[in-house]
Amino acid sequence: MTSSPWSCILWDVDGTVADASAGILPRITEVLTAVGRTAPPAEELRHWIGPPMLESFQRRALLSPEDAMAAVAAYRELASRDGYASSVALYPGIADLIREVHAAGIPQATASTKPQNQVEAILRHYELADAFTAIVGARAEADVLDTKTDVLGRALEGLAAAGIDTSRPVLIGDRHHDIDGGADLGVPVIFNRWGFGTPGEEDGAVAVVDDPAQLRRLLLTEA
Repeated sequence: MTSSPWSCILWDVDGTVADASAGILPRITEVLTAVGRTAPPAEELRHWIGPPMLESFQRRALLSPEDAMAAVAAYRELASRDGYASSVALYPGIADLIREVHAAGIPQATASTKPQNQVEAILRHYELADAFTAIVGARAEADVLDTKTDVLGRALEGLAAAGIDTSRPVLIGDRHHDIDGGADLGVPVIFNRWGFGTPGEEDGAVAVVDDPAQLRRLLLTEA
């Protein structure tokens, strides 16, 4: 019998479940060019992935709050035009692990600062939506800054509303924002190194994994 030390499992999306960089990076470049900014190299742009986009346009592109909101709106219009699941690839082994966790009866939710409609589109595209009790992402309005704490809180509320035991949750993520959000709500974080994090961002995680096989050993146990 397969069980888990966790009562529920929450997943970050970009950099943990899915690699959407093939679509994200060109869209950021297009928006920055349109507002008269020179886009940095792709390796630097990769650090934009994970934190809320509104935050990145202000902190990394140094746009005013008003210009950042307009940039986010333009970015999301491009994403809608391209198709939310286009240029998105799941990390090898992740879909199988999500399905195995679901088959073992362990409730799952997403807790992503990617807009919720985009998260839903990706999970539907890859036929994973049914594996999640709650699919939670950021609100779609360009002027709303949903932090990891915000979306994680809503994910836990969604699980609890469905009658799920949230006394032993764990979040899987790849950026320090995941660890910070988890710390705000007392949720331990398993940090995955296959995403977009940089060395040192794993500080504060309860564990660090290099591949889905290592992650599986922390999520599932055989009785």
